[in-house]
Amino acid sequence: MLLKLLKEALPTGDTLPASYYEAKKMLRDLGLGYESIHACINDCVLFWKELEDYDKCPVCNESRWKIHKGKKRVPHKVLRYFPLIPRLQRLFMNKDIASDLRYHRDKRVIEENVLRHPADGEAWKDLDGKYQWLAHDPRHLRFGLATDGFNPFGTLSSSYSVWLIILVVYNLPPWKCMKEPFLLMPLLIPGKKAPERDIDVYMRPLIEELNLLFNTGVSTYDAFVGDTFNLRAVVLGTISDLRALDSLYGYVAMGYKACPICLDWTDSCSLRSKIGFLGHRRYLPIQHRWRRSKNFNGKNETSLRPRQLSGDENFAMLQKLDHLQGFKYGKHD
Repeated sequence: MLLKLLKEALPTGDTLPASYYEAKKMLRDLGLGYESIHACINDCVLFWKELEDYDKCPVCNESRWKIHKGKKRVPHKVLRYFPLIPRLQRLFMNKDIASDLRYHRDKRVIEENVLRHPADGEAWKDLDGKYQWLAHDPRHLRFGLATDGFNPFGTLSSSYSVWLIILVVYNLPPWKCMKEPFLLMPLLIPGKKAPERDIDVYMRPLIEELNLLFNTGVSTYDAFVGDTFNLRAVVLGTISDLRALDSLYGYVAMGYKACPICLDWTDSCSLRSKIGFLGHRRYLPIQHRWRRSKNFNGKNETSLRPRQLSGDENFAMLQKLDHLQGFKYGKHD
């Protein structure tokens, strides 16, 4: 109705779409469309690719459809997937944005012990050292992956939860990378409850695209240079609260050892029905006056900050789980 009203108000010969369908078709032609992928009601699988024609879940045997009367079939859950690669290629079609995507190499001010951009951090430098091709071309993208749930109805009385996956393009200048036009949303995961540790099922289409970008790359036109190059990308890290950390990594984000940094060295205590974490003074300089103060919890703080474990040490810890015989991880082999 709104499109019809606007069209009547415009002069003859306008190009405004006459219907919602025409508007969607126009956006799809611009690379702004999305793919609807049906999902199992129990979050077991996506009915996608090899399972596209299935009417029942191969894991739990539940029906794909909540209504199945003749030709009318309504799925239980629908994942909205917004393909990532066309949107990345579109960024490089704008000359100014393509220039900004080289900011970390061409314009960033480097100052020792000052963190102004993710490129100043250890994670960025570590990836550059491991993958020389990543450091060779400043146009290769680094992402931050963020996820969280929200209530689309905006009412506290509703427990409905929809989950988003957001990609932040870290190549951009700090004053742009967190702005709305440059935040990419590849996945809109349906509710009404959070996917929790089954979120990997819904991330499969995105993971396939990220694997392609990391291992092979895609041909992309760079408007700033006026030439075509092979675009590749990598996920630098994740941004999430403890609940989302539980979903993404399977980390137990509750209890006395909930801190993913301190691990077994977490300083915690019981506060009635809650748990308090008291070890934050360990991160202060050893001679800081707050370490000697007893105003906080009646004690001096003499402990050093926990040592950050390397990737090899974390991997060695995971190897200790091999003694759990017959335990099936997740819903898939």
